[in-house]
Amino acid sequence: MLVVKFLLGLVPIIWLVIALTFLKMPGYKACPIAVLFAGATAVLFKGLPLISAATSVVEGVCTALWPIILVILAALFVYGLTCETGAMDRIKSMLAGVSRDKRVLVLLIGWSFGCFMEGMAGFGTAVAIPGSILVGLGFDPLSTLLALLVVNSTPTAFGSVGVPLTSLESATGLAAGALSSNTALISVLLMFLSPFLMVFIVGGGMKAFKGLLPFTLLSSAAFVIPHFILATFAGPELPNIIGSICSLIVSVLAAMRMKDHEIPEEYLVQEQKTDSALTVSDAVKAWSPFILIFFLLLFTSKLFPFINKPLSSISSSIPLYIGEGAAPSSFTWINTPGVWIILAGIIGGLIQGASLPSILAVLGRTVRNNLKTILTICSVLVTAKLMVHSGMTTDVADVLVITAGKFYPLFSPMVGVLGGFVTGSGTNTSVLFGPLQAEAAAQLGIAQEWLGAANSLGAGVGKMISPSNVALGCAAVGLSGKENLVIGRIFKYCLLYAVVGGIICFALA
Repeated sequence: MLVVKFLLGLVPIIWLVIALTFLKMPGYKACPIAVLFAGATAVLFKGLPLISAATSVVEGVCTALWPIILVILAALFVYGLTCETGAMDRIKSMLAGVSRDKRVLVLLIGWSFGCFMEGMAGFGTAVAIPGSILVGLGFDPLSTLLALLVVNSTPTAFGSVGVPLTSLESATGLAAGALSSNTALISVLLMFLSPFLMVFIVGGGMKAFKGLLPFTLLSSAAFVIPHFILATFAGPELPNIIGSICSLIVSVLAAMRMKDHEIPEEYLVQEQKTDSALTVSDAVKAWSPFILIFFLLLFTSKLFPFINKPLSSISSSIPLYIGEGAAPSSFTWINTPGVWIILAGIIGGLIQGASLPSILAVLGRTVRNNLKTILTICSVLVTAKLMVHSGMTTDVADVLVITAGKFYPLFSPMVGVLGGFVTGSGTNTSVLFGPLQAEAAAQLGIAQEWLGAANSLGAGVGKMISPSNVALGCAAVGLSGKENLVIGRIFKYCLLYAVVGGIICFALA
């Protein structure tokens, strides 16, 4: 009987694995069908009343739209606007003009700037944008993409202004602050080592560290230390953004002091043409939306409670789900990252000389271009809500805990890896498997936030080999059609991270 419940609980997940991996269906088609499977299983086999199933759908859609989809669209809107005004070209020029050492540039652009893009926008931008810049500078496409996929794994949980972890909070009811601090702890070692692996991959082995070990150490520490502190004490929204800014500043200053160091011929990139007319004013204009986002998110965060508390109190608790264990859904209307990012984008666009109609046109185009993404995320959240309210998640957790017993934490990140592989999204994986991890932790007497953190780490690791994420990266670096080659080469790093993450999870559980 337990096995039957287990298999029934896995029906939507099995469908997603088959549809996304073997049938090669896009997420916006596969995920709505998963909703149908989850709904049918919940009503016909688990006895969930129709009114409860219907209101599960309403709850899932509403909590997906606000704040998850809001912040995703906001971040993509700001990126699209900086491209529209030409500011992104000036940002690229500034980054590429710092050094002619390939190893320095890959850390500056792939690590520091890549983590900044992950913190701001996520959803593949941290691989696609640095990848296109580096290949444009003459980097080898394959090694560049492999390195970017590796370093993008650990900041994923804090991407898109913390959306994966705030989504995990929405899906499980666990506090985002506790999830953030636990995720920082479980991922800090792998996060620190990632830049070293990046240099190793791009530089062709240990020889790449000759004369560059102190710079790599500095670049890594400049991100990881502030990231860990903020994730532990301020929540999931700011660690990537502030950590990457610290790393960018430290790395640029260190690279400028290394201008005269001897660069081996194999690591020398061709001298780039830079805009000689670029002034401090131009630089500030180019970065203005991101500077505004930084300050708006910083001063409205929990670090400034006298601002945070009054703004956060502008909220509503709305009873959406009707059924056993129902609780009102909370919505914060002003002090949510998406609102501040859109405001910063509009003001930044005006500073860069864009007209209000053109800014609004970019915003409208961003929404239209991401309707499939909206449908996908809504469907995943609805699927998760149906699985939780019907008890399907509990059934799956029961079997996993009985099978693995006290060793379950060792394999906990692998559940997240599966989610990252299937969905290609830290957010979707948090929503899909977060409740399962929380239920397993409750049965084992382990802190639920700890296995939630393991799930978040695993989601980022699984993105390394996710077909959708790899396809996006291949398109950015000119390797379209060679996705299987990339997955074959990156698999060993994915396995390494999953094993190390499992050991850390088990040791500290």
